[in-house]
Amino acid sequence: MRTVLISGGGIAGPVLAHLLHRRGFEPTVVERAPGVRGGGQAVDIRGVALDVVERMGLLEPASRVRTRMRGMSMLGPDGGEVGRSTEATYSSGRLDGEDIELLREDLVRLVHEHTRADVEYLFGDTVTALAQDGSGVRVEFAHAEPRTFDLVVGADGLHSTVRRLAFGPEEDYVHHLGSYLSVFGADNFLGLEDWQMWLRDGDMGFGVMPVRDNTELRVAFGFESAPLAPELRTAEALRRTVVDRLESLQWEGTRLAEAARRAPDFYCHAMAQIRMDRWSRGRVVLLGDAGYCPSPLSGQGTSLALVGAHVLADSLAQSSGDHLAAYARYEERMRPFVDLNQALATENPGGPASEESVDRAKQAISLDG
Repeated sequence: MRTVLISGGGIAGPVLAHLLHRRGFEPTVVERAPGVRGGGQAVDIRGVALDVVERMGLLEPASRVRTRMRGMSMLGPDGGEVGRSTEATYSSGRLDGEDIELLREDLVRLVHEHTRADVEYLFGDTVTALAQDGSGVRVEFAHAEPRTFDLVVGADGLHSTVRRLAFGPEEDYVHHLGSYLSVFGADNFLGLEDWQMWLRDGDMGFGVMPVRDNTELRVAFGFESAPLAPELRTAEALRRTVVDRLESLQWEGTRLAEAARRAPDFYCHAMAQIRMDRWSRGRVVLLGDAGYCPSPLSGQGTSLALVGAHVLADSLAQSSGDHLAAYARYEERMRPFVDLNQALATENPGGPASEESVDRAKQAISLDG
């Protein structure tokens, strides 16, 4: 039982592929995008997830491209500063801590460069059908010829195709958290230098941070909303919604709206969690956001992906070919860690979770357990 198909070429999938290859498996990663994905917000590697990155040999490279914030300002609706901190930021926590904040695209690139020599990648393709039997899983693709694998892992995010094919409709597992988040890049028209700004205006708010040696901005704009009607969830409709809402802001709304209108990396999605009673069915198992998305509101999605990949790889390597026992062990170890980290997103709606809760959650598992 050595061939493993992993659907999803973001962070969780390639990390799992690397860890499985080191343990003697033959992993293949299929990714819908035509190449390594760019864009996205800053992400955090926290707590025990740092140990995963260190064991992969990526701690030093990740540290070299980390963000270097000096602090942040909190603004009122008119742009006036109502508070500031040089000790912590909302996006990364304490600035003097060991945690690493870096752009998601930088982490994805580092992981891909580290794994591409040992892992088969199928870019520009996706899984369309799964058929399990006693000997394996026959997988059909949109473009590649069908193949049979011993195991299949869904690491393909909130809208996982593997989860839908193996477990049923997405609606059975998605829990909306009452807001939407948009992330996009822009020129640094605010002239920020290693300094973040966070503004709240009614049921909307945004954070901006400079990146790429202060030449660009990453904008994270959120607004409260019940689930939008299906016709308002298309990429074009979501962009129009974000642009309209940004234009209504009292401070810098016009320039932010224009940046959102023109951004090639524009992203917007509902803040939601995936909650499931089980993460495996037969030979298929889910990893990261596909099985237990905590939402960006938790700040722990990347850490859950990294730790989950390590625990799953270890469980499979120690199972002597018994995938059911491996999946059970994976879930037994990960479930308490997932529960604590998902709770961070709902502890304090509209603001960050307490420092005590974050510290407890990010250390609630051992890699060698």
